[in-house]
Amino acid sequence: MAGPKTNRVFEVACPDCNAVLRIDAETGGFISHTAAPRKRTFEDLATAAQAMREQDERKESIFRQSMEAEKNKGDLLEKKFAEALRKAKDAPEGRPLREFDLD
Repeated sequence: MAGPKTNRVFEVACPDCNAVLRIDAETGGFISHTAAPRKRTFEDLATAAQAMREQDERKESIFRQSMEAEKNKGDLLEKKFAEALRKAKDAPEGRPLREFDLD
């Protein structure tokens, strides 16, 4: 005489995403999936507003740095040109060597 069929179901939580999987114990088959609740990026509006202000400050700082670099760009180019000119004057005169001249 066979006993009543027991319908055992295991609930297993995914260690990665915390979703819940329901598995039939008898067949080992997948029954259902319950997605984990989405995590909120910010707990409240004040925290979100603070993050936005910090992001704006970072953008402003990066912009100021690029403006300073642009202001100094002319001086830097002049120094590079002067250095290249000095090297050209110190270089020996004559025809420059080409790779195929070395063969």
